[in-house]
Amino acid sequence: MPTHSLDRPQATQTLPTHRPPPPELVSRLAARFGDRFTTGESDRLQHGRDESHYAPQPPDAVVYVADTEEVAWVVSLCAEYATPLIAYGVGSSVEGHLLAVQGGICLDLSRMDKIVAVRVDDMTATVQAGVTRMALNAELSATGMFFSVDPGANASIGGMIATAASGTNTVRYGTMRDNIVSLTVVTASGQVIRTARRARKSSAGYNLTQLFCGSEGTLGIITEATVKLHPQPEYVAAAVVNFSDLGGAVRSVIQAVQAGVLLARAELIDALSIQAINAHSKTQLPAAPTLFLEFCGSRAMVDEQSSFVQDITAQNGGSGFRWATLQEERSRLWTPRHHAYFAALQLKPGCRSFTTDACVPLSNLDACFAETLADIETLGLPVPIVGHVGDGNFHCLVLVDPGNPDEVARAEAFSSRLAERAVRFDGTSTGEHGVGLHKMKYLRQEHGEETLGIMRAIKHALDPANILNPGKVVSF
Repeated sequence: MPTHSLDRPQATQTLPTHRPPPPELVSRLAARFGDRFTTGESDRLQHGRDESHYAPQPPDAVVYVADTEEVAWVVSLCAEYATPLIAYGVGSSVEGHLLAVQGGICLDLSRMDKIVAVRVDDMTATVQAGVTRMALNAELSATGMFFSVDPGANASIGGMIATAASGTNTVRYGTMRDNIVSLTVVTASGQVIRTARRARKSSAGYNLTQLFCGSEGTLGIITEATVKLHPQPEYVAAAVVNFSDLGGAVRSVIQAVQAGVLLARAELIDALSIQAINAHSKTQLPAAPTLFLEFCGSRAMVDEQSSFVQDITAQNGGSGFRWATLQEERSRLWTPRHHAYFAALQLKPGCRSFTTDACVPLSNLDACFAETLADIETLGLPVPIVGHVGDGNFHCLVLVDPGNPDEVARAEAFSSRLAERAVRFDGTSTGEHGVGLHKMKYLRQEHGEETLGIMRAIKHALDPANILNPGKVVSF
């Protein structure tokens, strides 16, 4: 399987027909955008890949837009010529969301990076879709507020909404779905709509804000968002604790959450991931299953709850507690967690990762985890594990040589077993990565044909010509 070619590779499913843009459309885009429009090979290749295991599938052209009006113009033009259009943020997604499986135009939103308004009294901020989470938090640093959703990568706000992202802070502050107030969206016909006002709740009509959240650019192009902000906590303490086995770490978090402990973060990293982090970041962490925890609130509350959790972890085989309260110390403790994905890739040079994303009810997490570990034992491939276990979510990074069909087949089979296992435990095949290309085949088992039919009907209603990121989420 090629990894750096503009040839369209074979994928794991039958792909739709390539729909190249007509010459007239290309001419009109070039005339409107000048050097912000390109058909150059390097730009196309960059925009035809993400962090998934798929080989690149580049678009036919890329256009860099600066505001909602330009997005609406491009969408109207693509609608006129029935040409596919794929929205692009920073390219950090992992399920093939950005691949141009039918060709067409890539709409790069990265230059839509203006923070429109910060309203501290309302605890909201309005941003263009290309603003990254780190840029927003840098802007908020002097206000006493912060934006909570942290998927690890410095993703764009628009991309995080499109995939309904979450991450390390979810157990305390919720997912992207819980942290959006209103969206500005360009529909498949080029109309500009606003899904809600700025009030923090509403009973007026259908919840279009949530409809577009998680739609992965298949129902409309998100160009602007009003998101919720949270006050910086009075006091924060971070802790790292090691375990002799993964089961003890998982049970510790389950018991803490069920006991009502207000964990701000609860992240699990297995021993193989720790080994990778040590090699990648030149750290000397104990090569053992490890929990990364964070507590926030008043000093008295943090002290009480952290002491309680320390007792729980000790009962489950935890040891070697390391604490940090200063910002620099906490960052030093947490940095290895954020490096886990790219560190894991270095375990097998030249590999790609089948990054799974199972999420189950907390009461089923221990059993699902145990079955998954037994499955990994027979796989014969390196599988680092990381997890937001505070909300029942974990990821297995199956490392494969993309040029080895046997390894790819084994990884795909494992990924399928894990998705089916998660659904059997009344969970989901994707807690935060989204569907993209890779998870489409699991939706019928997870939701049933009737529910899937409604999703398909929504797609037909909002994008009847199937120009918005075609071939993703649901089949047309």
